Amino acid sequence: MNRLFVAYKPTGMSSNQLLSRLKRRYGIKKAGYSGTLDPFAKGVLIIAFGNHGRLFRFLNKTPKQYRATLWLGAYSPTLDIEKIETIDELEPFELSLITSAIDSLHGEITYLPPKYSAKRINGKRAYELARAGIDVELKTITSTIHEIKLLHYCHPFVTFEANVSEGSYIRSLGEMIADKLGCEGSLTALERLNEGQFFYDNEKEIDIKTALSLPKNRYNGDTETILLGQPLYREQFEEQLNGTYWLDNGSTISIIEIADDKIHYILNKVEAC
Repeated sequence: MNRLFVAYKPTGMSSNQLLSRLKRRYGIKKAGYSGTLDPFAKGVLIIAFGNHGRLFRFLNKTPKQYRATLWLGAYSPTLDIEKIETIDELEPFELSLITSAIDSLHGEITYLPPKYSAKRINGKRAYELARAGIDVELKTITSTIHEIKLLHYCHPFVTFEANVSEGSYIRSLGEMIADKLGCEGSLTALERLNEGQFFYDNEKEIDIKTALSLPKNRYNGDTETILLGQPLYREQFEEQLNGTYWLDNGSTISIIEIADDKIHYILNKVEAC
């Protein structure tokens, strides 16, 4: 079965554990997911059955939106409540200070990702290495924070939402907010609300033709040529500039690359839904 849909991962379960459950439920052997959530986080996870995992890199998955609650005064090396070590009792902050700290994170920021995160290091997840007591050296990354806003402040808890570029770490945003307020801080909750246009909708199958981040092109020749994987030529296309495009074959799609005098099939005859 080739299928693409959005699942919802609960807290306390790894993305792999959720995938195993889905494979058993649907009786599927080949499946994968995009955009790993570590066990602490919950929220949307894009799932592909069969060969549809080949489409992950072409999906319209950004920006991503998260909702998080930050506990001011709580220190944890994981930046969440998994390993709280100390709790400082703080006087309540003026709301304007909270708002200012959050608003200051708009735009492009550079920072270190958390050691307890789903980031891959030499093929392993960072949180797996950290839990095993293996010291890992992480490199700084740059993220774009398209929008970040305060939802609620009930001391010592701050709930905020952030609309961010792919590869952003919300725990680090929480840590930076706390640092701007002059205290420690750890997340008590983290939820991914969407990845680009993908929201949870009871595991409803995704229409691939509406989900791609690529521009659509039109082939002016006989569609059978594409279905048979035969050679294609630049002058046969409506858009002839170099680039990667998707083609509508009816019940299937193809993804091609126009590069100078050559046309390459990247994917061909992929079921549209």
